[in-house]
Amino acid sequence: MSKKDAKNDSAFYRWVKSVSHRFSSAPENRAQLIELLREAKKHHLLDGEALSMIEGVLQVSELRVRDIMIPRAHMVVIDRNDAIEKFLPLVIESAHSRFPVIDDNRGQVVGIILAKDLLAYSGKKGRKRFDIRDVLRSAVFVPESKRLNVLLNEFRASRNHMAIVVDEYGAAAGLVTIEDVLEQIVGEIEDEHDFDEEAAILKRGDQEFTAKAYTTIKEFNDYFHANLPDDEFDTLSGLVAHALGHLPQRGESAEIGSFKFKVLRADSRRIHLLSIRQKKEDAVDGA
Repeated sequence: MSKKDAKNDSAFYRWVKSVSHRFSSAPENRAQLIELLREAKKHHLLDGEALSMIEGVLQVSELRVRDIMIPRAHMVVIDRNDAIEKFLPLVIESAHSRFPVIDDNRGQVVGIILAKDLLAYSGKKGRKRFDIRDVLRSAVFVPESKRLNVLLNEFRASRNHMAIVVDEYGAAAGLVTIEDVLEQIVGEIEDEHDFDEEAAILKRGDQEFTAKAYTTIKEFNDYFHANLPDDEFDTLSGLVAHALGHLPQRGESAEIGSFKFKVLRADSRRIHLLSIRQKKEDAVDGA
């Protein structure tokens, strides 16, 4: 046995001895188990990331689809009766990979379209004649009450990445993706909107920017030569939530001053990422 292994074993036995008086036997409930795991972290037998993931796994077995779904009002959808020229700009702007297709109303989802299936119709030269039936895929429907751990197993087994959440009357109440479920376990999953950890604001176009929600209003004002109020809130997250009057969900937007903020990523506790559109007359070069 190496010195390092011996040291770890010694630390382990000291930890077991220190907590053994708390539990006469094995943990009897989830709260006791989590307390035991947190004690292990304090004694450096479990790192913070591992503890967070274990707690996430335990939480997933308690949460239901309704707790994390994107509500119907915030879904980016395609109307099956619209011409591709009408909805293609929406597909490009949202940057999602999958889109529910509706019929007469948002509560009636008839299928799913993958953004990649529209590539053949996006060019002007040699563009195929578009028929939505050629690209429409079957949608998966799940009830609001389904547990997340069950849904995750179903996602894995079926290789689906999105499900439409339906209420007790069979109408679409929202949607949930495999990424939404996994983020409850591992935290944020980086996507096409992510950028350098050191950067708070990234310029993506003439008036298009992406910003991390914890960016301070002072940093924002310095970057844009703006004067958004910072007397009540320190960060963009607080400012946007205040403007909307509630904790925003993904897809919600608010206009503040000469800027339009849209939530790109958020969970049940906080906003993570925002897109920013600046009015052309107020545009700055930006770094």
